Amino acid sequence: MDGRFAVAVTGVGVVSPFGIGQAALLTGLAEGRCALESFDDSASPLGTRATLGLVRASADVPDPPGLRLSRTDRFAVLAAREAWSMAAAPAAAVEGCPVVVGSTVAGLSDIDAAVSADPRAYCRTGGFSRLRAYPVSHVADAIACSLGIRGVCTGLSVACASGAAAIIHAARLIAQGRSSTALAGGSDALATITLAGFHSLRALDPDPCRPFDRGRRGLNLGEGAGMLVLENLAQARARHAEVLAILRGWSETNDAFHATAPDEEGRGLADSVVRAMQRAGVEPDAIGYVNAHGTGTPLNDVAEARAYESAFRHRSSPVPVSSTKSCMGHTLGAAGAIEAIVTILSLRANVLPPTLRLTEPLDTRAIDWLRGSVRRVSYRFAMSVSAGFGGSNASLVFECDAGAGAR
Repeated sequence: MDGRFAVAVTGVGVVSPFGIGQAALLTGLAEGRCALESFDDSASPLGTRATLGLVRASADVPDPPGLRLSRTDRFAVLAAREAWSMAAAPAAAVEGCPVVVGSTVAGLSDIDAAVSADPRAYCRTGGFSRLRAYPVSHVADAIACSLGIRGVCTGLSVACASGAAAIIHAARLIAQGRSSTALAGGSDALATITLAGFHSLRALDPDPCRPFDRGRRGLNLGEGAGMLVLENLAQARARHAEVLAILRGWSETNDAFHATAPDEEGRGLADSVVRAMQRAGVEPDAIGYVNAHGTGTPLNDVAEARAYESAFRHRSSPVPVSSTKSCMGHTLGAAGAIEAIVTILSLRANVLPPTLRLTEPLDTRAIDWLRGSVRRVSYRFAMSVSAGFGGSNASLVFECDAGAGAR
């Protein structure tokens, strides 16, 4: 156990390929739409066509005085503003509220293309002033500056599990009684170097991805941000805040296997899933939905399916699983946070979003592959699972029960 205080989610904010705000995200998911856009990238040095989830939102956030914000920063600020407003946190919360943000690209998205195009022009036009927005840690600073929060700012980068890891770090601060309120999540914008890196790994699918399908060929890249306000549950109830969900359990593990490839049997990921359920105090049968990492790459999907087979092998019925990357792409460091929000919204709306284009799912008896149309069913516990390069794994268990007391 990480502590004796239960953790409530009282606000969420998101910028996703569906648009700005949680309403756009929920509507897109409920309608089973795909937000991926195709474009012709044949003129670039990569010489390939790519399919990406694109968001055009950065112009909606002005730079604070004395700061130059990157696209990643701006996504994070938009999401944080929505989450903070929704939580309606007391004014005193800004004094010591920690801000924890995961990212993999951070300000690189605004630097690499400009520098490679014309380095001298970049310098002449004051481009180097944007170098302050390059580090991963600057994303949390930008949020704190925008909202006037004066707590400790922390930047995390554990590849594609960064957003979920940030949530876990903040939840521990609440559970241990070190803070009563925290703002946490992830943000990432598309960058040329990121696209080139995944292209060199032959991990991209030029067509809309097909997670967990036998015919899958790779992932699509997306961008966006997700931010959550976490709060001591007793405090939230005392001030009559709306509790969107309770974060009952979490766990982080590492495969210690390979720099980019997952453990073929999914042992580290399975361990993360099991430990999260144990911390939440729930049995495998209680989990009504798993929002999977599900990238659509040949190695990841098989390893992840094996992890669920192991973690849920004692269930009386297959566990419902889907990957919403099939409609939004892989948002890298933001993925774990955006998908945590997807999980919370799905739980509250009593829906099970499907994996799009899943026609021939991997063969496993332990998993109920959600596909086709959105299912509507009531359930109490849901899980969001993330994995990343370097073997990073993170699992979150949410409960939709505003009347439940603290454990």
